[in-house]
Amino acid sequence: MHDDEILIGSLMEDTWLTLEQVAAACTVDPAWLLRHIEEGLFPHADSVAGVWCFSSTSLRRARRMRQLERDFDAVPELAALMADLLEELDELRARLADAQPG
Repeated sequence: MHDDEILIGSLMEDTWLTLEQVAAACTVDPAWLLRHIEEGLFPHADSVAGVWCFSSTSLRRARRMRQLERDFDAVPELAALMADLLEELDELRARLADAQPG
């Protein structure tokens, strides 16, 4: 587990982040994030009174998508699909860990 994953999982569990904060954490321009929201690639993003709010789950997703786009030259839709699969894998691993005795 990386230090940024510890930060996200521990300190930010109940914290909402702004569009600018998520963009800065992913080292992208806020316009990158807005384009991905408009394309429906961030199902966990919420707009409250015209202000975008992101959970730690959304931040993890944004970082994964940015990394996939950068490292593999993936188109946004493919990066979103991979992020979906990685999120599902994380959930299944957590459920498996909870189901194991001891």
